[in-house]
Amino acid sequence: QIELVESGGGLVQPGGSLRLSCVVSGVTSDDHVIGWSRQAPRKEREAVSCISSTDSSTNYAESVKGRFTISRTNSKNTVYLQMDSLKFEVTAVYYCVAGRTCSPQGIVGHVERWGQGTLVTVSG
Repeated sequence: QIELVESGGGLVQPGGSLRLSCVVSGVTSDDHVIGWSRQAPRKEREAVSCISSTDSSTNYAESVKGRFTISRTNSKNTVYLQMDSLKFEVTAVYYCVAGRTCSPQGIVGHVERWGQGTLVTVSG
């Protein structure tokens, strides 16, 4: 069974940076995808970014392009989301998600597992 454990959330000032981590375990297929989604207060969950395990290709939602970077370790067991130039509107719970496809808009398809989420708050 796939397990996803997020960490790295916290309080950050506007313009600051934060790096989220997602430790991945239990994946048995080589062609899986790991991504990040977020849910802001009183809003629906939305995709942020995803990365493929086969060629490490990445995709991003339009709203985060140029400011967020997704990457993974060579062992593929940790996926990071580097968030720079943070704005108030990125305040949300960020979820790690495992699936089988990564759309150009950063959406993970055929979802197999969600993490518990980590809260990012931009304030100050």
